[in-house]
Amino acid sequence: MPADSFLPFVLEQLAGLPELRSKRMFGGYGLYSGAAFFGIVFDGRLYFKTHPETLAEYLKHHAEVFAPSPKQALQNYREVPAEILEDVDSLQVWARAAARP
Repeated sequence: MPADSFLPFVLEQLAGLPELRSKRMFGGYGLYSGAAFFGIVFDGRLYFKTHPETLAEYLKHHAEVFAPSPKQALQNYREVPAEILEDVDSLQVWARAAARP
């Protein structure tokens, strides 16, 4: 999927989240649900914030850490697996877990 159509696709998939919005950052876009910063769209990939309770599921899928440059990595943000990204219901469950305080 071309990078210029990826953000609109992600926003459409996540449309059920309350107060969903995106904001330009990290050379990509930050995703918010209300005040909660929960995701990053960068270079045609989607990353969600992980918590101790959710990390194992990302590791099971061998999800990569968000690392926009060799010197910068956000260990708490992992790539959302393709099979989750393409399933609206699963994606919204993962997004809600990422957006929790």
